Amino acid sequence: MRRCVAGLAIALSAAMAAFAPGSLAAQPLRLETKILLGNVGGRIDHMAIDLARNRLFVAELGNNSVGIVDLTARGVVRRLTELKEPQGVAYLQATDTLYVANRRDGSVRRFHGPDYTPAGRIELHSDADNIRIDGAGGRVFVGYGEGALAVIDATNNVTVGLISLKAHPESFQLDPATQEVFVNLPDERAMVVVNRVTGQQRARWPMRHGGNFAMALDNAQGRVLTVFRDPAKLVALSKQTGEVEAETDTCGDADDVFVDAKRRRIYISCGDGFVDVRDARDPAYPPLARIATAKGARTSLLVPETGLFLLAVRAQAGEPAAIWVYGTGD
Repeated sequence: MRRCVAGLAIALSAAMAAFAPGSLAAQPLRLETKILLGNVGGRIDHMAIDLARNRLFVAELGNNSVGIVDLTARGVVRRLTELKEPQGVAYLQATDTLYVANRRDGSVRRFHGPDYTPAGRIELHSDADNIRIDGAGGRVFVGYGEGALAVIDATNNVTVGLISLKAHPESFQLDPATQEVFVNLPDERAMVVVNRVTGQQRARWPMRHGGNFAMALDNAQGRVLTVFRDPAKLVALSKQTGEVEAETDTCGDADDVFVDAKRRRIYISCGDGFVDVRDARDPAYPPLARIATAKGARTSLLVPETGLFLLAVRAQAGEPAAIWVYGTGD
């Protein structure tokens, strides 16, 4: 009998280990390669992708540059320099245009075509940050200043609208099912919902925690996800009412969160040196894995079309800046 009990205990221990967060058997992300960025110092901010050319754009804020990485050749092919602390980047395939938002001078620089020829700039004057593109509507949205979203016509690249906010917007998401935009306002400890056509605000939801920077939409469950830094929490709210439908601890100093609709996972990249992976099939979002990365590596990008998860790792401790490329599996 003792042998049976002992054998059962060993089997249970093995099964638990196989599905424990961070275990090899359960790893939903697999590090495939590290692409070195070269002589790049300081903070790295957001990223964007050109799927047709399989090129990644990296906002190298601390370096005043944007690195252009060929993900097929796994190397840097170009660097756009003399920028002013670039934060947000976005690529519009329909016009073959790269948009770069700069914090220090508030400009949005445009680069066109395969050679990234400078194509002009749009002056927002202060702290240009996150960029989102509404391809169907032909609009580019840029968060900037002490509280606004600029609306830019993607055809002639002029500012055609302004959505006023109470504080500087951090991450914001365009709802594909409606005309609404969900906007994080961490300085206000709030999230607002505005109409991206009329600019009218539908709702303002006070946040119970601080540091709500990262945001994503879980459209399958009709939720907006936000990740807090103080304390470190993943919170899911109803897109309609703002009611909290799930809340759970996560890793610290998060800057990006993504919903993998195909695999029903959530990825949270955190500056304390982890990627937290959650199970989106369960409305409580239980953990699947917590993957160790590097301190300060809080900027990431999910590319669902290629099944890659890309993590920007700044230069530190003698190691050069790099893009860590993870596969998400089939």
